[in-house]
Amino acid sequence: MAEQDWLREQFTQHHNHLHAVAHRMLGSASEAEDAVQEAWLRVTRADTEQVQNAAGWLTTVVARVCLNILEARRARREDPAGPLPPEPAAPHPGTAAGGQAGPEDQTLLADSVGVALTVVLDTLKPAERLAFVLHDVFAVSFAEIATVIDRSPAAARQLASRARRHVQGTADASDAARSPKREIVEAFLAAARDGDFTALLRLLDPDAVALEIRGAHEVAAFFSGRAQAARLALVDGVPAAVWSHRGRPRALLAFTTSAGKITRITVDTDPDLLQDLDIVFLPAGHRESR
Repeated sequence: MAEQDWLREQFTQHHNHLHAVAHRMLGSASEAEDAVQEAWLRVTRADTEQVQNAAGWLTTVVARVCLNILEARRARREDPAGPLPPEPAAPHPGTAAGGQAGPEDQTLLADSVGVALTVVLDTLKPAERLAFVLHDVFAVSFAEIATVIDRSPAAARQLASRARRHVQGTADASDAARSPKREIVEAFLAAARDGDFTALLRLLDPDAVALEIRGAHEVAAFFSGRAQAARLALVDGVPAAVWSHRGRPRALLAFTTSAGKITRITVDTDPDLLQDLDIVFLPAGHRESR
């Protein structure tokens, strides 16, 4: 009885996290709840004497259930049920229950797997999708992922890397990623990093506003030599710049443009707002073929 009470307490404590994992994996709120319920049935029949990290163990159980659902869905060649779901809450890398956060260059997409990319995830093979979502979104280690998919940690890393390239490539090929505004924002970031005052002036409207600063010369002087760590991104589908630390967004630079010039730059550091954004980082140096 004591063991069942402990299980129920742990499952209740981590229910929201488990549902978020399933939701990201399956793209359906109803299927996610079914997966969590199936996971509960499995854990009640499991031997828990060797369990030291309850959250991590429960995450792997839910992941196995989701993998089975994805494989069955792929075998039936059926589309995900229902319309795209609302965005589920998900922990950031470094705070997830499943394991240690990976290197920053492997978690650049940690907050980018929003509703807009659900369709992209549906094109991945089940094991690729699982490895990508568990590692890049929930910071589960490749060693733990390997136990779910019955492969080596190196193979799990390769699956996540392959999925990441696919997701990134799809984002880069989108209309927004190839838009004129993207080129303006990218050029602004490059000029700011290089301290190219003349280039900044060419990009700014004479009456440009940034924070409390007004006028192209004043705004250019403020940003010249700055924005070293800001990265080009699609934020809710719109080109912008995001500064992140260890995979977590810390500041958003949003740009308003008119007639090919930047008229306003806003900076937002509200963590609650940043957490709810759909962010897809884009590679630098992109130029649309002509």
